Order: sequence, then structure tokens, then C-alpha cells
Amino acid sequence: MDYQILFSPEISGESIKAWRASGKKAVGVICCHVPVEIMHALEIMPVRLRATGCTESPDGDAWMSTFSCSYARGMLQNWISGKYELDGIITSDGCMMASRCFDNAKHIDEEKQTGKLFFQFGVSRKQGALELKYLINELKDLIDVLEKLSGNKLTDEKLKASIAKYNEARALMQQIFALRKEKEPVISGTEMLCLTMKYCDLPIDEYIELLKEFLADVKNRKPITGKRARLMLIGSALDDPEYVKVIEDKGGLFVADALCYGSRCFNSLLEVDEKDVLGSVAKYYLTRIVCPRIMDNRVALQQWIADTAKEYAVDGVVYEKMQYCECWGGESMFLEPKLADEGIPMLTLEREEHMSNAGQLAIRAEAFVEMIEKEN
Repeated sequence: MDYQILFSPEISGESIKAWRASGKKAVGVICCHVPVEIMHALEIMPVRLRATGCTESPDGDAWMSTFSCSYARGMLQNWISGKYELDGIITSDGCMMASRCFDNAKHIDEEKQTGKLFFQFGVSRKQGALELKYLINELKDLIDVLEKLSGNKLTDEKLKASIAKYNEARALMQQIFALRKEKEPVISGTEMLCLTMKYCDLPIDEYIELLKEFLADVKNRKPITGKRARLMLIGSALDDPEYVKVIEDKGGLFVADALCYGSRCFNSLLEVDEKDVLGSVAKYYLTRIVCPRIMDNRVALQQWIADTAKEYAVDGVVYEKMQYCECWGGESMFLEPKLADEGIPMLTLEREEHMSNAGQLAIRAEAFVEMIEKEN
């Protein structure tokens, strides 16, 4: 197996086809709050849906309107056009647009009578004992549905084995993140986003083997030289490495990120309480720092971004927010002054899923890099 597949941004269905050909189920996932460990423990392959490669979304626009987030419209377009061959979709109410993408996909498939599974569960927007109890009950409903789909029964032993597998992937990813702390890293931000996105399309065992191959070959990779500014990328769901490449082509180098298709799925391990394995899963997904939708960990998220920027010796932060993004639409009001206090400038960019403004992006990126150079 060649680890170079990790750097291909295209949505690949080959591993999904092979998984389903063996008689097992593969189900699409919208939003990073869905516990993939539960799905894997029941021999269901979780496939994180993306809008990557969607340059036009006529069906998505018709069902959701152009006043919806273009990322969600792109995901819906990929679903309608048959980009994914899956047994259904599972999501949490991560954001309003993700929920609308789910609702429309469900309605379309129900009209076609495909018989596919569509299930949405709730995740609170606050943390606490009551919210944890609520999420545990929601996950029990999810487990009932998935057990019926897979024909398997979930046990603590199966769930612990699945958690260990995903923790292995997280630990390997953390080793790769550490490579970016070097003055001249051996992996670019464009490559890094491709690598983290490939997690969406592959069975976890296959992904782990590819990560191991990459780490074994790190010593043979050439350091990246000649870059003019070390950058961190934060903001809305970003599943198009071309966006990163445009900025890196202008002299920036992304050495850290806070993206849900990037590092945020791998930043912490899931700790297991042997007396309450399901509760451990619920606690992890409720309390980990992922995005501003959890209202009472937004301060912690802002602090994590500032701390990470310092840890990775970042010269500037690029804050990209999708037009109509519910979760990341207003965070710049809080982050910009906080980062300014740390002496870290921030460039705020509004974008769409389709790369229609690459020229404007390149101009603003180059100006930001030049500003950093002058200040340093």
C-alpha cells in the first residue's frame, strides 16, 4: 500500500465498495460530533461526507436555496449525484445547515424509496451533568438503530477495542502534527489537509497503516524552505486543499490549524472509564474542543487557538469563514483582539465552497504575508 494516496484530495469510493462487498454496511456521517467508535464497533464503516470537488450544485441550490451555506449545498449535491454509494446518513444537529442537508437528503431518498437509513440525534450546546445524561440517552437510541442495520450487538468489549483503534490513529496523527513545529517542516499545509481528509474515506485500519508508512518515510522527505511566514488556519469546515495551496503559493506555510476536517478530530485521546464505557464516549464528544457551537467552551477554544499559535511559532492566523456559517460567523470579534494581545495578526476571509475568488484570495494572502515580513 502506497502512502501517497493520503495526499489525494479526491473522494474515493474504492475502499467503501470493498467494505460493502464483504457484506458490511457503510454509512455517511455529517458533522464531527457523531461517535465513529460506536459505528466501527458494530462493523459499520463511517464515511465523513464532503463537498470536495463539487464545482456546481444546481440540485443542492434548488433544494436548499443559495442563501444556505455552500458547503452544505455541495455535500447535498454530491449525495444527489451519486458521488457516494452508502447505506444511509447519520448526523447530529451540529449546525443548522448540516441539519438541512440531512433533511433534504432524507426526503429525496424517501421519495425514491431507497430504504436507506437516515438518523439524526441531538447534542446539547452546553456542557454539564444534565447535558451528558441527555447525550448518553441519545447515543443509546443511535445504538439501537445501528444494531438493527448491522445485525450486530454492541458490547463494552467491542466498543473498547474500537476506541483503542481510533486512539491509535489519533496518536499517530499527533506525531505528524509535531513535525510541523520544526523551523523547516517536511509537510505543507496543503498536504496536511489532504492527509487529514483522507480519514473520511478509508476504514480506520487502512488509514492507520498508511500513517505508519508515512512516518517511516519522513526521514526521506525534504524540508520545505523559502517560506516567508508561518501561518495557522482556523474557521469553518474546509475540505478543499486548493484554498490552502493558493495562500501557500504566495509565501505562507500553514504549520497548524483548527479545522474540523483538519487537526480537531485528532487533538485528544478518548479516555475510557471501565465502569462506564458509553459514558466515556459521550463525555469525550461533549467536552472536547472542536468548534464554537458548544457555548460554554468557546473561551477554551479561543485560548487553545492562541496557545497553539504560540506553540507552533506562528507569525499570523488566517480565519476563513463560510458565508452564512452559523458556528464560525462571528468568532473573529473575540479572536482578533485576543490574538492581538499575543502579538499575532489575523487575516479574516469570507469564502464560498467553490473556488471562484482565487485571484482575490491570492492578492489578500500576499499582502498579509508581506505585512508579516515587514513587522518581523
